[in-house]
Amino acid sequence: MKTVQRNNGRVPQCGYMAFLYFFGVISVVGIGAFTVASVHSASTAATNVMNHQLSGGATSTTEINNNNVHNGNAASEKFNQTSTPPAAFATTAQYANEAQSSTTSTNPRPAVVTSELDATDCVAGQEEEVQTATLTTTIEGNNIEQIKQQLDQKQIEKGGPLKVLFLSADTGGGHRASAESLAKQFLLHFPGSTYDLLDIWTMDGVYPYKTLVKSYKHLSAHPKQWKFLYHLSNTRPYELVMDFHSSLMCERKIRKRMESYDPDVVVSVHPTMNNVPITATKKISRKKGKHIPFFTVVTDLGSGHCTWFHKDVTKMYIASDRIRRLAKRRGRTPDESLVMSGLPIRHDFAVQAELMGDRTTSTGKAYQRTIREELGINPNKKMVLVMGGGEGVGNLSDIVNNLYKELTKQGVDATIYVVCGRNEKLKNDLDTRDWVKVLNGDLDDDLPKNKRRQRLKKLFKRTHRSKEMEESLQRAADREEADEPHPRGQVDVIGLGFVTKMAEYMVAADVLVSKAGPGTIAEAAAVGLPVMLTSFLPGQEAGNVDVVLDAGFGDYNDQPEGIAAEVACWLQDEKLLVTMSHATQEVSHPHAAQDIVLDIGHITHAWMQLNRVTSSKSLSP
Repeated sequence: MKTVQRNNGRVPQCGYMAFLYFFGVISVVGIGAFTVASVHSASTAATNVMNHQLSGGATSTTEINNNNVHNGNAASEKFNQTSTPPAAFATTAQYANEAQSSTTSTNPRPAVVTSELDATDCVAGQEEEVQTATLTTTIEGNNIEQIKQQLDQKQIEKGGPLKVLFLSADTGGGHRASAESLAKQFLLHFPGSTYDLLDIWTMDGVYPYKTLVKSYKHLSAHPKQWKFLYHLSNTRPYELVMDFHSSLMCERKIRKRMESYDPDVVVSVHPTMNNVPITATKKISRKKGKHIPFFTVVTDLGSGHCTWFHKDVTKMYIASDRIRRLAKRRGRTPDESLVMSGLPIRHDFAVQAELMGDRTTSTGKAYQRTIREELGINPNKKMVLVMGGGEGVGNLSDIVNNLYKELTKQGVDATIYVVCGRNEKLKNDLDTRDWVKVLNGDLDDDLPKNKRRQRLKKLFKRTHRSKEMEESLQRAADREEADEPHPRGQVDVIGLGFVTKMAEYMVAADVLVSKAGPGTIAEAAAVGLPVMLTSFLPGQEAGNVDVVLDAGFGDYNDQPEGIAAEVACWLQDEKLLVTMSHATQEVSHPHAAQDIVLDIGHITHAWMQLNRVTSSKSLSP
């Protein structure tokens, strides 16, 4: 049995194998049962459990248009015909008082992440963030203070406080980051709101669901195993069996846990937290005699697992046509429930996108120079930002070595900033690395000229690149063939730990080198930054690569030598960088988090109003 060292003992690393075995067995059983139609009866039973819902919920998107309740009396009559409120249901006045006091919850809750911030503090924090990027001069007649005032004007009328329950798990940093970016917007636009982040499977799941986070950490480090499980689970028979099993074994406990938060609205930002929570939310709604809307924010960009999609969501917020097609095909999600919003990213990126504008203009370049000076970055050199994810994983060391050698050899003056995350060993190694020795290890100078050119053409051989990129690479190959003498480039390498000003660093960069995380791609696109993708998690992130390639603002290469050669080519072709930056507009949605929250908030307030009307009618003699 394979073992891994943990603390002072050796513990069998078998949880993930049991995870694979369990789901492999139930999937095979499911496929066989599906063939003889027995799964159909099981899924019918599960569907009967899930489809008990508050009348009006299925038509919520047609009865409610953003912040208006249409035909409220008719909806109230329908509500009363199908759902009898409990005898002790609160009056309208009591409900209003409860909403006003939602910032100070007295409900005892388990030890999970809870954030309650005063709206004044939050707005002050926003102003402080904007202040860090203030220019003291006027650039081409556009005063930065005026831009900041325009940002303030985007904060439209604020609604009442909401109690928001986010469903997520720490399977990668993107889900939590999306929840936190949405939560901040709730605090900005609905002052006094509170939010909680709940991992339903870790808290109340049975085996193997409760091992979700631990299994992800192992499987994400072993792509072949991840690929097997991802594609196995992304099938209809598997989905039917898992939905039935998880509903049968976990729904009651999950429902009790969710009810303890007494939310006004539930927002899922995780693919595995839709089917069972939707069923639980419907039952809670019937019990309390009030409708609780359920929203899904898909945090994948180009491809999504089937568990993301459900036909009974109030609304589902998506970032691409690829996801729209998947939602309609796999989840039978109706068109009226799908909203093309973009990915919710950190508010800092919306601020920086507004302040910088188009990075290719003289105004944008002047702002980029100012940010570089604030961060202590040499404004006269090109800047490459290298990232490997929140844990500092990936073959960063080889990528950085090759970038250093290629940029130096091609005469490109540049600074390479490497975000190491938790990888303290890599950061210390970069700080003490002998770069002369790294450079001397480059064998290219010993190769015949024709061999170097053949190697370059082989590295650049692709069929999916844009015409502009292919022409630029051809020019690079021609320069290599000409072998014109040029001075060595002056290249610096600086290691960073966790970065709190990521938006500013992306503004300062000329090229981003990163794995194909959806949040990272969306953030780069928000500030017009070209992207070189170096790796992706099979299945889950494969579609993200296609989004970048189709839009034309980056490329994919998994070979450190090829990554370095292509990035060096980009940095020497200003026209190509401009073209790639403009191409990000297809994916750029810097205000997605704000737009999503405003839509959710208005719909939730409309339902709360309808609930109060219904309550008043049920209590009237």
